[in-house]
Amino acid sequence: MKEDYYDILGISKGASTAEIKKAYRKMAIKYHPDKNPGDSEAEEKFKKSAEAYEVLSNEDKRARYDRFGHQAFEGGAGGGGGFGGMDMDDIFSQFGDIFGGGFSGGGGFSGFGGGFGGGQRRAKGSNLRIRVSLTLEEIAKGAEKKIKVKRKVQAPGTTYKTCTTCKGTGQVTRVTNTILGRMQTASPCTACSGSGQIIDKRPPEADAHGLVQKEETVSIKIPSGVEDGMQLKVSGKGNEAPGNGIAGDLLVAIEEKEHHSLKREGDNLHYDLYISLSEAVLGSSREIDTVTGKVRIKIEEGVQSGKILRLRGKGIGSLNGYGKGDLLVHVNVWTPKNINKEQRDFFERMAEDDNFRPNPEKSDKSFFEKVKDMFS
Repeated sequence: MKEDYYDILGISKGASTAEIKKAYRKMAIKYHPDKNPGDSEAEEKFKKSAEAYEVLSNEDKRARYDRFGHQAFEGGAGGGGGFGGMDMDDIFSQFGDIFGGGFSGGGGFSGFGGGFGGGQRRAKGSNLRIRVSLTLEEIAKGAEKKIKVKRKVQAPGTTYKTCTTCKGTGQVTRVTNTILGRMQTASPCTACSGSGQIIDKRPPEADAHGLVQKEETVSIKIPSGVEDGMQLKVSGKGNEAPGNGIAGDLLVAIEEKEHHSLKREGDNLHYDLYISLSEAVLGSSREIDTVTGKVRIKIEEGVQSGKILRLRGKGIGSLNGYGKGDLLVHVNVWTPKNINKEQRDFFERMAEDDNFRPNPEKSDKSFFEKVKDMFS
């Protein structure tokens, strides 16, 4: 089983945002790859602590994790779940500020990236973030959106040369004499921001890093079952980095549009159906909305207000691919507020009729029993 995120950071479930950040910073510094070169166990703990912080530092993700545990993110996409694939580029580009600065390369790209334990470190372009609004119908079926994005790309004609400060390694080594002896530390080269390369030639329209802003149309495939607040990642569609650096990612935040008649609860949908008193007594058929179009349902005669009709498989497809939710139709008998004298006379006569007096049978479940059945 996966290790509990709270245990990874050594905090309680009631920890505050500040406590979570402090605990992650402590873990990240302790197991930082530069402090533990060649130590695969330390690198794994470094990644695990970043994964835990990714979830617990986000209010929505933390709430889902507290409720469902790791299952809340099984089969997720991008930043919304399934964090086992986080690499060092992701960690430093997303959480570089946790170390109090020094990890941002400026000019729209990150100073850290690539491997650890020596050698050139490829700069990574900064991530871009956009928000995409989806209807319930699009969420149910999945969708492909074409979005115009302005991103920084390498300008044609730009050339680079090896950084003379770090000799192309991307880092600068410093030796300090201490009471324990000589201590050697490595830090990103400030001259090239850790890329190992500096500008040789660039066209006049390019910025100091040889980049220009360009509008591109990006196609985003959105799987069915996504939820409001989830984040998808389109790799390599963020800002480019100078030279042979790694392009950043495009982070897509999902926004769920409100439906005019359907309410979502996980993979299930709810529909409030209002019927007249005569329809409740005599029975009827009504057309209602679903995410795949309208369907006609039958209202049995004598239906009670509060009854829940379950349309199986008419909800939202699960994000992990395990079936579909249901559409729960809540029957509400509408009581007229204004009646004329003839109608009043009729109901006054019916008030004395035993057939109109409440006489629930054992099969007529209470509201709480219906709710219990609904979630069983």
